[in-house]
Amino acid sequence: MKMITLGSTGITVPQNAFGALPVQRADTETAVKLIRRAYAGGMTFFDTARNYSDSEYKLGLALEGIPRDTYYLATKTHALDPETFRKDLDTSLSLLKTDYVDIYQFHCAETCYRPGDGTGMYEEMLKAKAEGKIRHIGITAHRIGVAEEVIASGLYETLQFPFSYLASDRDIALVQACADAGMGFIAMKGLSGGMLTDSRACMAFMLRYPVLPIWGVQREKELEEWLAFFDGEPEWTPEIEALIAADRKELATDFCRGCGYCEPCTAGIQIDTCARMSPMIRRSPSARFLEDYWPEEMVKLDDSVDCGLSITR
Repeated sequence: MKMITLGSTGITVPQNAFGALPVQRADTETAVKLIRRAYAGGMTFFDTARNYSDSEYKLGLALEGIPRDTYYLATKTHALDPETFRKDLDTSLSLLKTDYVDIYQFHCAETCYRPGDGTGMYEEMLKAKAEGKIRHIGITAHRIGVAEEVIASGLYETLQFPFSYLASDRDIALVQACADAGMGFIAMKGLSGGMLTDSRACMAFMLRYPVLPIWGVQREKELEEWLAFFDGEPEWTPEIEALIAADRKELATDFCRGCGYCEPCTAGIQIDTCARMSPMIRRSPSARFLEDYWPEEMVKLDDSVDCGLSITR
C-alpha cells in the first residue's frame, strides 16, 4: 500500500485510513471488532470527533493495550470558547485512553481561528500543544472559502475537507495548495455521502493525489473492501476512468455530500436526504424512499425559506 506523509507533521501512514464517524451507529462489540480488524489489516490512522457520540469511547476500548506508537489518533472539537475546548480535549483523552492525540482539529470551522482574533481558540491550541496533550494542530472545513483562508494563514498543519472523484477544479486546487504550504490534506467523504459505491474507483482516484482518505466504516464487508487494497492497489484503468466520468456527469453539479451540517432546518426540511433524493432512488434500494414518509417529507420543500445555508457548505 502506498504511504503518505501529512505535510510537515512527519506522520507517515498507509494511504488508507479509518473514519470512525459511522461506528457510533454500530453496537460496541461490532465497533471494537471492526477497529481491531482495521488495525490488524494495516490501517494505522484513526479519525474521530467529540461530536460523534460514543465513537471516541469505542476507539479507546478497541485500541487499549496496543502500543501507542504504532498508530495515530486524530479527533476534533466543535467548541466555540476556550473553556469548552479544554473540556472537550480532556474528555477525548479520557475516552480514547491516551495521554495525547496526534492531531487535534477545530471541527467544521466557520472561520479561520488566528492568534489575537479575540476568541482565544488558537491560543488554547498552542497551550495544549505546549502541554503535550496534542502533537499537531489541524482544522476541518466544509466551506471552500474557509479552507482557502486556512491554507493561506500558514497556521495549521493539516486540513480536512470533503474530497472524492466528484471534486471540482477548485477542490483539487486545495490539495495542491496544501502540498505547496507543507500541510497535510485529510480527505473526508470519499464516498460523497454514500452516492459512490465502487471502492476500486474511489481508491484509484485518491491514489492520484497527496491526500489521506478516511473511509467511514460500520460494517465488516465495507472494511474488507478497503483492507483488500493492502494486497494490491487498484490501477487507473480506462474502465474506472469511464465509470468516474459517468458519475461526474450525473452527480457533480451542485452535488450535496450529505454532511448534514446545514441542519436543523428552520422549516423542518431534512435537507441532506431531500437534496439527494433523486440520485438515491436511482442508485440505492428505492422502496423505503417511495413509501408515505418520504413523499410527505419532500412536500416540505415547498415551505423552504430560501435562507441559502444549504448551498454554502
